[in-house]
Amino acid sequence: MGVDLESLSEATSGAIGSLLSTTILYPLDTCKTKYQAEAQAHGQQKYRNLSDVLWEAISNGQVLSLYQGLGTKNLQSFISQFVYFYGYSYFKRLYLSKSGSKSIGTKANLIIAATAGACTAIITQPLDTASSRMQTSAFGKSKGLWKTLTEGTWSDAFDGLGISLLLTSNPAIQYTVFDQLKRRLLKGDQNKVSSVSSPVALSAFTAFLLGALSKSIATFLTYPAIRCKVMIQAADANENGTEKTKPRSRKTLTGVICAIWKREGVLGFFKGLHAQILKTVLSSALLLMIKEKISATTWVLILAIRRYLFLTRGRLKSA
Repeated sequence: MGVDLESLSEATSGAIGSLLSTTILYPLDTCKTKYQAEAQAHGQQKYRNLSDVLWEAISNGQVLSLYQGLGTKNLQSFISQFVYFYGYSYFKRLYLSKSGSKSIGTKANLIIAATAGACTAIITQPLDTASSRMQTSAFGKSKGLWKTLTEGTWSDAFDGLGISLLLTSNPAIQYTVFDQLKRRLLKGDQNKVSSVSSPVALSAFTAFLLGALSKSIATFLTYPAIRCKVMIQAADANENGTEKTKPRSRKTLTGVICAIWKREGVLGFFKGLHAQILKTVLSSALLLMIKEKISATTWVLILAIRRYLFLTRGRLKSA
């Protein structure tokens, strides 16, 4: 079975877009994550606003610590987006070929996106857990990737996996909305695309707007689960260098839900929503914008590489 070049092109473009958007917005991501996790303190509120996290880093001369865990996050982001986009594109093409349909309905699109998301979550969960712990550690106290992953049991590396699987609905909703809107906008042009020509791409501004809208909808609907996941994966107080290191306490979904309910009430499940939307909307919009702009170039490069390999193979056979 040959390599699915279109799926490979989608995966490569998505992974590169994810890598760039993650790096650009990482300081905001660190502030957002620490702000969400801080609410678990007993009757204390260190950060009243998102800007308080940034000010803490500046006042302590730890501005560069806003990038702690960047390498791990980029690795996790690159792998997850490559796996997701490849799986999403591959399953979508497989569905169309098996069903004989010319388009995919909303229900089928959700199932395909959720399946690709579940595969991605399982593969990258240890990296996701490690990056969250590194971000929520005290500024300047973050540990390396290997030490972070090996300081607990193997199951600790998969903290929040259940919620991550539940949150596959987030990209499923996002990319379904984006894909449906994109298809309507490009409906007239798609009929002109042949199997060997470059895929039709949205303009950067249109892709940005569609990415922002689709991610806002997905984030609002799934935010309570997102907040619980951050609190489960966050570094313990004794991991911040202020106390003698102790065994990591085990956090459960039930325990986190009860804690939020008792201390903050219903609104507590949406605390930090504005920060999450700000970060995720910008990140997803940038990702999709970059992906759309480089997808045509990626497609041409992959075709060029395939042609080069084909010609090289022919020369070797004839030699």
